[in-house]
Amino acid sequence: MAKPPVSSTDWCPCESGLTYTACCGRYHEGPQALQAPTPETLMRSRYSAFVRDLRPYLLATWHPDTRPAEIEPPEAGLKWLGLSVKRAEMTAADAGVVEFVARSKLGGRAWRLHEVSLFVREDGHWYYVRAQD
Repeated sequence: MAKPPVSSTDWCPCESGLTYTACCGRYHEGPQALQAPTPETLMRSRYSAFVRDLRPYLLATWHPDTRPAEIEPPEAGLKWLGLSVKRAEMTAADAGVVEFVARSKLGGRAWRLHEVSLFVREDGHWYYVRAQD
């Protein structure tokens, strides 16, 4: 089920302090689609895509070597509560890591995903590769 349209004054789910259209929304669609300029920006836009259930965007920004064939729809009642970026750094000219905590709630239980994600840039595009071991 598609999310309702976003108003130009709706805050971005990634908690950047910007509106959705000025932040992650511009990477989800429009002339800047799939053009996140840094690993952190891509990670934030992917979090917002999870919140808005934009599975095609998630697949398009997942590196082909590790991309699943499909992403299951979110469980009914899942509510995303927030994102906190702990650190973001470049590890090479075309590689970076982002450590974050994403909070959600499902079935009355709170969940916390703490991950260090690996990203690479190929042909000018950033891709999520996988969680660091």
